[in-house]
Amino acid sequence: MTATYRARRDRFWFARTRSCTVFVLRELTSVFVAWAVAFTLMLLAAVLDGTQEEFAALAARPWMIAVNVVALAATVFHAVTFLNLAPKATVVRLDGWRVPAWMIQGGNHTAWALVSLIVAYFVLRTP
Repeated sequence: MTATYRARRDRFWFARTRSCTVFVLRELTSVFVAWAVAFTLMLLAAVLDGTQEEFAALAARPWMIAVNVVALAATVFHAVTFLNLAPKATVVRLDGWRVPAWMIQGGNHTAWALVSLIVAYFVLRTP
């Protein structure tokens, strides 16, 4: 019986090119996006149950702050790469003229910034 040849797999195949590395990093950030959603749902549950003080105590722990700072950075990276990919996924035509990718990206990033500013205004304003 002869043994079949199996080529060794390169475990770091994604590190060869920048585009593959960004792709894998973007996929890994989905875990942190899921954490941000779970944390927000935990906050909502605490507000509805009237246990905001317990939730605030949990959220104020240093390790929780560190996790949420990493999750924020990962979520921003995820959002930026998503918005940058939009022109490749959608082709917008106006009277037969194809809208350039930079216009689609600029519109997406501007809308994201405006929505973020509006949310920040309502969240951070003093009553």
